[in-house]
Amino acid sequence: MRFTVTFEAPEPDAAGSGPVTVGWLHNVRQGSVIYDPPTRVRSDAPNREVAKSASRCPAILGLEGRMFEIACPVDLSLEFVRDDCGRPAVVDRRGAAAPMRADRLDELIVWTEESEWRHPERPTLQLMLPYVFLADEPVYMAQLPPICHYRPEGLPGLMLGGRFPIHVWPRPLMWAFEWHDTTRPLELRRGEPLCYVQFETLPQHRPVQLVEATRTADLEEYLEMIAGAVNYVGQTFSLFKAAEARRPARLLVPRER
Repeated sequence: MRFTVTFEAPEPDAAGSGPVTVGWLHNVRQGSVIYDPPTRVRSDAPNREVAKSASRCPAILGLEGRMFEIACPVDLSLEFVRDDCGRPAVVDRRGAAAPMRADRLDELIVWTEESEWRHPERPTLQLMLPYVFLADEPVYMAQLPPICHYRPEGLPGLMLGGRFPIHVWPRPLMWAFEWHDTTRPLELRRGEPLCYVQFETLPQHRPVQLVEATRTADLEEYLEMIAGAVNYVGQTFSLFKAAEARRPARLLVPRER
């Protein structure tokens, strides 16, 4: 894997073993208290005394050490329907007993255009999340399903993951879901893992230190510059070089509380 950067990034220590600092913040303040901070993934593995136990496997521990959990902020029990105009929609099956107001549901969910679905019978929706991750040196982030969390009933479809460079393209996360079996409800529970984020560093063995970032003026300006680019350009990855050329040398300032 090859990264190309032109801005001045902090150098790792001589041995290349120092931690890589990754920042996170909420890009929306209103109601952000319902969104928990990302937490490091810790699998439920009580048997750590046996040498050959999977709970002591260095490959498993190395993977978990680079993954952080994003918890689901709300309780949802969604049924797929079509509105009066035939457009895709959802309703909470609990009706008036649902904890979220119906009008707020439309603010949380964004539907992918039907012509853009990967399969004509598999609706695709996205939950808007306010998390932004950034770094001041080359770091790629992958968004993954919560592979260490067991759900007895499973989901009626697939979470669509993705991977992008957060040192150049720190954009808000979306939770994309491809609904394969629309006869089954989409059940999401507050506090359960919604997705994981995994970070790739150079060199690959360097640990990751996650810190809350400060909303500086430079960061606000940079986020505004790249916001919404997907609505105008078909392949936003083609904009990385242009964004990189206008990137300040430092975007990540740890927040002091």
